[in-house]
Amino acid sequence: MKKLLPLILFLLVAITVQSQKKKDLIAKIGELEQTISALNDSVSIAKRQINVSNANAELANKEAEELRSANATLLQNLTNFSKISKQNTETVNSALTSLNEKEQQLRLISDSFAKNDSTAIAILSQSKQILGPNAKIGASNGSILISNNLLALFEDDQSAVLSEEGKANIAKIAQLITKNPEREIAIEAMNITGDFDVSYTQAIAVANELWKTNSIPAERLNIVTKDGNFKEGITIRLSPDLDAFYSLAKEKM
Repeated sequence: MKKLLPLILFLLVAITVQSQKKKDLIAKIGELEQTISALNDSVSIAKRQINVSNANAELANKEAEELRSANATLLQNLTNFSKISKQNTETVNSALTSLNEKEQQLRLISDSFAKNDSTAIAILSQSKQILGPNAKIGASNGSILISNNLLALFEDDQSAVLSEEGKANIAKIAQLITKNPEREIAIEAMNITGDFDVSYTQAIAVANELWKTNSIPAERLNIVTKDGNFKEGITIRLSPDLDAFYSLAKEKM
């Protein structure tokens, strides 16, 4: 019995140690399991964070791509706007240039009309001074009209022979014509009988008196005969040089 006691004690001690080791092992396993569980939780959290990060990165890439596309579109729009703006500027400049040219052309025409009107007024004043207050002087469309009764020019209304009074009247008209060399001269013969041969002969007589006696160039004199519509006589018309005006307007326009 005494021999067995130490063995029993040894066994008890061994069992106790073994139990303690097992308990420690179980505790260690528990700790490891807790550590593994914590690690698993950390891994899960890390995975979720990675997924969130990947989603954010994907969203950021998408937004960056959209931003690049928007910037490219904006840059293209700015380029197009710059081109359109340049084209519009060129168009406006061209329009302004054309407008200035048209304005100058219209000013030229307007100035020509104004000059003609002022010249007509001046000739009208000259006519009254040269021909006297009893002369029949009028104005129409920038032309000065000097009306003469047939008996104030010819020996009778059917004659083409100028009277002395008629020659004196024509000499005064020649002075007015000489003072206005830019004016075209028309000798208009009117009658109420329809006998244009007589009217033409009378107009020729006036033209010859202006040309031969008073040195008015023949090329300035134009003869016209027409029905006077209950009026007869010789009208001398001083008109603007429409051919010269037309040529000037054609050249400038």
